[in-house]
Amino acid sequence: MRKKLFIPGPVEVKQEILNKMATPMIGHRSKEASKLQRDISDKLRKLFYTENEILLSTSSGSGLMEAAVRCCTKNRAAVFSIGSFGDRWHEMARSNGIEADLFKSETGGITEPEIVDEVLSTGKYDLITVTHNETSTGVMNPLEEISNVVRKYPDVIFCVDTVSSAGGVKVEVDKLKIDICITSSQKALGLPPGLSICTVSERAVEKARGVKNRGYYLDLVSLYDAIKKKDYQYPSTPNLSLMFALDYQLDRIMQEGLDNRFKRHQEMAEYTREWAKRNFELFAEEKYASVTLTTIKNTRGTSVKDLNEELGKKGFAISNGYGELKEKTFRIAHMADLDLNDLKELLTVIEEILSIS
Repeated sequence: MRKKLFIPGPVEVKQEILNKMATPMIGHRSKEASKLQRDISDKLRKLFYTENEILLSTSSGSGLMEAAVRCCTKNRAAVFSIGSFGDRWHEMARSNGIEADLFKSETGGITEPEIVDEVLSTGKYDLITVTHNETSTGVMNPLEEISNVVRKYPDVIFCVDTVSSAGGVKVEVDKLKIDICITSSQKALGLPPGLSICTVSERAVEKARGVKNRGYYLDLVSLYDAIKKKDYQYPSTPNLSLMFALDYQLDRIMQEGLDNRFKRHQEMAEYTREWAKRNFELFAEEKYASVTLTTIKNTRGTSVKDLNEELGKKGFAISNGYGELKEKTFRIAHMADLDLNDLKELLTVIEEILSIS
């Protein structure tokens, strides 16, 4: 049975978007390919509220996360983690031979701006990484407050993982002075997996030019220069099928209206939180709760595995807790093209399965 996905990626994808992936191929060195990439970049600049260049990579978001920390760290990186995906950024740095320190918050906590200030005031770091939205805990970091601290240190490159928030939450890259802002296709953008996207500032590129051993395939300088010099064409073969779908989906997003899209995500989040508070407990402190996913404490001692099996029989899927939170929590994603009616349908079915009145 086909399942409607309420998991934090891959997300539910509209059939019309899947159909766009069947668009006949074009030459990736053609004028048509250049126009496709240019159109995508122009639309993404609107989505990210930026004048910076847009880069695409045929990878998951992890590809450009690794590229950012490898290409733009000359001295030492400060990696701030609020969960599994922040930890991953630190592992990427170390596995690439980058000097990096991990500053990890308590499970369910945020990256405290005061801690960021304390760390950067040492002068040891020339790059910082921050996770905006952590899907393992359902926590959304206070990005504006963190940005206000980072801008006090103009020599520090500011990298942000918005993999599970961009497209569902307003992320104003230029206002926040983000140098590299990363997302991927299979989350709030509402596409299948296989593309990662980032905005990149000129100062980040210039910093990268002075870094040795940036790698080959994920060299941000190479990608940036190719876009600039070769009329929006990449040095390696791009994923044209997903680019056709992305171009089409961005048109849909603009037709919905960015403010309307963000409002829809907020309404889904608030509805899910209220349901969770009535029947279970929220895992995250509510003022820092994610807008694209809700992590719920399993206060009823329900077998999440069994619950999901029963949901599967009725055509739905949610997520168990992640890592150490497995069975202690469960997660309901509400992002991309889902709407409030979809959420109400799912939550009613959960109540029926668990005999919640």
